[in-house]
Amino acid sequence: MERKKIRIGIIGLGLMGREFASSIARWCHLLDDGPVPELAGICDKNKDTWKWYMDNFPGIAIATDDYKSLIESDGIDAIYCAVPHNLHEQIYIDIIKAGKHLLGEKPFGIDKAANENIMKIISDHPEVIVCCSSEFPYFPACQTLINWLKNGKYGRLIEVRAGFHHSSDMDLAKPINWKRMVEINGEYGCMGDLGMHTLHIPFRMGWKPVSVFADLQKIAETRPDGKGNTVPCKTWDNAVLTCKSIDPKTGKEFSLVVETKRMAPGATNNWFIKVYGTEGSAKFSTHNPKAFDYLTTSGKEQGWTRIDVGSQSAIPSITGGIFEFGFSDAFQQMIGAFVHELSGNGTLNPFRNVTPAETTWSHELFTAALESHRTGRKIELQP
Repeated sequence: MERKKIRIGIIGLGLMGREFASSIARWCHLLDDGPVPELAGICDKNKDTWKWYMDNFPGIAIATDDYKSLIESDGIDAIYCAVPHNLHEQIYIDIIKAGKHLLGEKPFGIDKAANENIMKIISDHPEVIVCCSSEFPYFPACQTLINWLKNGKYGRLIEVRAGFHHSSDMDLAKPINWKRMVEINGEYGCMGDLGMHTLHIPFRMGWKPVSVFADLQKIAETRPDGKGNTVPCKTWDNAVLTCKSIDPKTGKEFSLVVETKRMAPGATNNWFIKVYGTEGSAKFSTHNPKAFDYLTTSGKEQGWTRIDVGSQSAIPSITGGIFEFGFSDAFQQMIGAFVHELSGNGTLNPFRNVTPAETTWSHELFTAALESHRTGRKIELQP
């Protein structure tokens, strides 16, 4: 029996668009009998980006610089959209109104108002499946940590620390790009760019912040513009959000610290989560992507235990369990979760993509963080 095909269109053909296309090109890597995504259309204003796709995907039926032509096509079932934050609101709304399922990049709107407008259209079109991207929880060792959390092995939570650290902006000669421009990236700065990644697991566990105190830093005040000039760099480079949250398993309050940093010396691309509890603790970091670290509290003497987790992914693959798992594998697993959602078999993947509601929670947190930094006060949030 021939497997169902899901015809995908990509809007935004840069780094993430190529990653998406590459993932679905090797779909045979997955030992999965669900639907098969295939690249049927591409869209980008910069036609120079088209060549790699056309050279490698002969099945592309639509190549256009007008996204409306793509989303109005009967030959497209779903869209992966990876465009700058200031374009999210209108393009996401148009995709949903056109009846196309959407996997969109975070933060789902440049600000809270844009996110609210997207959410209104989602509620008007319940037949359309909408998800937000976040890859890192799909590392097998992180999936082990998630299962550990679901089993409540921590007892009562003391503290959770979740973060995403980059160091590429340590190069002060690096030319400015759209992620460093408030009018395109948004006032959230590094929070809008990195924050949803850090919040995927906490939100899924029900750890929604009830208050936040924010420490935001603008370190690189100017950058080269690539044309021989120096221009202001107005976005936040680093953010540390100290939050209070309530664990629904125990009803008890705990500290949730969220870190998003573009200037973190020594961290090329490090995503991590650390969970500390009265009965047990656990942590995962992409610095050591095979390692699941945990400890069981027994009196005052404790020690960390490390399990080397191989390539045992949520959606099984051809890769042997003894081998390594990387970012491209995590990205493919994320798409697999989206495809299962489209097929009505979302429960086959134990960890769903970020939901639209979770993006709204992130906007509430980041907006409150801006107010906290501006006023120097802790800001209360709705639980």
